[in-house]
Amino acid sequence: MPRFLHTADWQMGRSYSRFEAEDAAALVEARFQAIEKLAGLANEYECDAVLVAGDVFDAQTVSDRTIRRVFNATRGFSGPWVMLSGNHDAALVESVWTRARRLEAVPGNVHLALEPGVIELEQAGLAVLCAPLTQRHTYSDLTEPFNSLETPEGLVRVGLAHGGVQGLLSEDIDATNPIAPERSEVARLDYLALGDWHGTKRIDERTWYSGTPEPERFRNNEAGQALVVDIAGSGEKPEVTPIRTGRYQWHQWRETLAVESDLAQLLERLQALPESSVIDLRLEGSVTLAGEEKLLRALSVAEARFRSTQCDRSELHLEPTEDDIAELKADGYVGEVVEALRNQQQDDDSDVAREALAILAGLLRDKEQEADQ
Repeated sequence: MPRFLHTADWQMGRSYSRFEAEDAAALVEARFQAIEKLAGLANEYECDAVLVAGDVFDAQTVSDRTIRRVFNATRGFSGPWVMLSGNHDAALVESVWTRARRLEAVPGNVHLALEPGVIELEQAGLAVLCAPLTQRHTYSDLTEPFNSLETPEGLVRVGLAHGGVQGLLSEDIDATNPIAPERSEVARLDYLALGDWHGTKRIDERTWYSGTPEPERFRNNEAGQALVVDIAGSGEKPEVTPIRTGRYQWHQWRETLAVESDLAQLLERLQALPESSVIDLRLEGSVTLAGEEKLLRALSVAEARFRSTQCDRSELHLEPTEDDIAELKADGYVGEVVEALRNQQQDDDSDVAREALAILAGLLRDKEQEADQ
């Protein structure tokens, strides 16, 4: 009974320019570690092969070092790997794949599916029907030839392709590259392993997207997994088991704060996240000075605890209460400045006034604490 690991969209060489250098480096390294984990899973689950459904590399221009590291990371599994070219690493006349071959970086057990056809893995019991992309965008269904491709009797027919199943995915997938939703049935496939959708997704019982093994976007689409696929034999239905592979969890929250309990609930949710989180917050609404102090303290803790914490507070207004103002003990001219900043922020929606008010409040608190010591 053939068993294989289905993965895709490694996007090796991807950069993370929006992050701090230390965080970006860690996110890049996690992608190499994901390949090593895939090799370990293939051994652990006694897989007969690993099928990679496109976009191994993020671009044709990745460094030679990245190319070598990718193939080095596969060495933990000595069985066959089949790597398909996708839209990011299309099999052009001169491509990342031709460089990999010139570098002699491709191990003997790695099969590069750069031309349409069948790769027969007899020991694995698989016939892999391949539809590689030879250019970034196509407007015809490259899996259509699967209908007429013949495979040896007794081998399980597995399609390997990269693109969007027509009518079943959102419009923001990476490229056009259409795939007919009925392809597995019409082409008599036992399984169709797809890439391009970066999350795990079942199209039908024989057609799946594995998703990327390491998340790299703020989308709630079950990214960070690989699929272990068991097929009892030709014509039998596959048994598909998602396996968690991702190291980091990406969370993007858009929150509106209006009352004190809103902030309390936000900080409670933040506290509950694991340390392997990548967090993007955008806050709007209003917060008191006391609430602002709690928020800034929590964000400071989060920045040290999580892999990355980014927070946009430009739409979050400071609305000091009378108790806030009284606690600051801002008498005379200072009190007038506090009130002026408070009014300017409300009237002009001023980020400068907001920040100035927060800084002044902090200075007044520090002064008060020093006086009490």
